[in-house]
Amino acid sequence: MSHSSSNPAGSNLKMGLPIPNSKLGMWLFLGTEIMFFTAFIGSYIVLRMGSKGWPSDPHVTHINVIAGGINTFVLIVSSYCVVVAHDAMVKKHFKTALKYLWITSALGLLFMGIKSFEYYGKFDHGILPGQIAENDWQAAQNAMTDFDEAVEYTGYSDMKLELASLELEVAGAEGSAKESMQAEIAELKESIAAIDPFANDVKKFKTFVKKEEWDFAGLTAEVSTLKESYPDQASHIHDPHVILYGNIFASTYFLMTGFHAIHVIVGLILFGMVLRQGSNLDETWTDWVENSGLYWHFVDLVWIFLFPLLYIVDFTS
Repeated sequence: MSHSSSNPAGSNLKMGLPIPNSKLGMWLFLGTEIMFFTAFIGSYIVLRMGSKGWPSDPHVTHINVIAGGINTFVLIVSSYCVVVAHDAMVKKHFKTALKYLWITSALGLLFMGIKSFEYYGKFDHGILPGQIAENDWQAAQNAMTDFDEAVEYTGYSDMKLELASLELEVAGAEGSAKESMQAEIAELKESIAAIDPFANDVKKFKTFVKKEEWDFAGLTAEVSTLKESYPDQASHIHDPHVILYGNIFASTYFLMTGFHAIHVIVGLILFGMVLRQGSNLDETWTDWVENSGLYWHFVDLVWIFLFPLLYIVDFTS
C-alpha cells in the first residue's frame, strides 16, 4: 500500500513561524530587554516600599512632573508616527515614510532635550548618587566643599602662587623687565586683596564646622550670612539640606532613566540608518523599519511604566 508524500519534492514550504527571521530575532531580543528593565523596576519598588521616609517632595528631589508628562506625550506621538511610517513603507510610499521617520526622530530628540533639562536641575542642586547629605554632618561637609570650590573658582590660590613666584623672580630682574614684574605684582596684590575677605570668612566657617558645637539651624544661619555678605562669589551655593534615603533615590532614578535614555539614542540611530538613504529608500528597508518600530514601541512602553513610578505614585498612601 503506497502513501503519497505530504511534502512533495520541490515544495517551498518553510518550517517555523511565518515571520521573517529578523522580526523573530527582534522579539527574542525584546524578551531579554523586558527582563532587564523588570529587574530595575522591581528593585526600585522593593527599595522604595522598604525605605521609610523616601524623598517624594518635588521641591526636594527636583522631579519635574510637567516635564515628565510632556515627555510621555512626546513618546506616544512618536510611536504613532512610526506606525504610519511602516504602513507607508508597505504601500511603497517612501517619501511619506521618510517624513514620518523624520518626525519620529525629531520627537526623540525633543525627549532627550527635555530629559537633559531635568538632569541639569539634578546636577545644579547636587541631587547625585553619593553626593546627597543624609544627616547634618554630611550637609556641613557639602557646604564646606561648596565654599572651597567657590574660593578656587575665583583663582585665589593660583594668584597667590603666581605672586610668590614673581616676588622671587623680581629680585634678580633689572630695567624694564623688573618694572613690568613690579606692575604685575601690584595688580595681583590688588586682586588678592579683593578676595581676601571672602577667603578668610570661608576659613572661619570651616573652623566653625570643625568645632562640632553647632546644630543644623546654626549651620544654615552661617551659610546664609556668607551668601548675603558675598553674593557674587557665593550666589550659586545652595542652603544646607538633608535628604533621607536621597542617595538611593538618586541612584535608582539615574540608573533607570539613564538606561532608558541610552535605548532612546539607539532607536534614533536605527531610524538614522533609514533616513540617510534619502531618495534611495526602497522596499528592502521595510523589515528594518518594522523591527526598529517594534524596538521604539518597547522603549515607549518602558517610559510609560517609569513615568508614574518615578514621578506620580506615592507608595506611602
